[in-house]
Amino acid sequence: MTGAVKQLLPSGDSLHLVQITDTHLKETPGGRLVGMDTDNSLDHVVELVRRERSQLDLVLGTGDISDHGSEAAYLRAETYFARLEAPVVWLPGNHDSAESMQQVLAAEEGFIRAVDAGHWRIILLNSQIPGEVGGELGPDELAWLQQNLAAASAAGQYCLVCLHHQPVPMGSAWIDEQMVADREALFEVLDAHDCVRGLLWGHVHQQLDNERNGVKLMSTPSSCIQFAPNSFDFKIDDKPPGYRWLALHADGSIDTGVSRVFDVSFDVDLDSNGYL
Repeated sequence: MTGAVKQLLPSGDSLHLVQITDTHLKETPGGRLVGMDTDNSLDHVVELVRRERSQLDLVLGTGDISDHGSEAAYLRAETYFARLEAPVVWLPGNHDSAESMQQVLAAEEGFIRAVDAGHWRIILLNSQIPGEVGGELGPDELAWLQQNLAAASAAGQYCLVCLHHQPVPMGSAWIDEQMVADREALFEVLDAHDCVRGLLWGHVHQQLDNERNGVKLMSTPSSCIQFAPNSFDFKIDDKPPGYRWLALHADGSIDTGVSRVFDVSFDVDLDSNGYL
């Protein structure tokens, strides 16, 4: 996946981000995923961000923006994200069409592959395998990662690395079959660079906050349905939609947390055994 490096001037000493992931917008408004209206849930998540985040430098959309790669869904996603009044970067997930996403983004800047923002560089990796549910980076993406980490190290920057698929087990057998296939090679590259401070992903529709070798490991709830943790088979959780906020500080530290829409009742089929 080709793309550009975006230059971004932070609004202060720290870089303030939100991650909104796995929106699963259908081709037409009002479409439902496992009973939930994904336009409605995204609308409420965006409004929650607007209420809570008075300072916002960048929005990360980490994949499965559309449920079936519809160009109409990407166009609607742009209108939702535009309400946050901050630059937006997207990654393709397994449900996305990178080609359709690119056509929509071409009217703006196209795919952004890294964001150069003061003390930080945010690196965006494509883990999509077209036609497959699971993820893999491959030699080209790993080379892109290596190149950017080396450049960040030389510039004295810290790095946040983002992708769609999870690179570590989540504890649910069914979704852990979909981990990044070449995750060992990924961590070999990451471990060789002290500038890496965070690794962030979507796909798993649930929150994880952990640490490995001083690097924060973070997954984030979906803006629609949630997956129940520690489940052998597919299982829906009753937790509400949400997003993750991050503050990347000049000393390389990261403050982060997850916020959810608790003041709205959402329809969801808790007995669902899966979806395509």
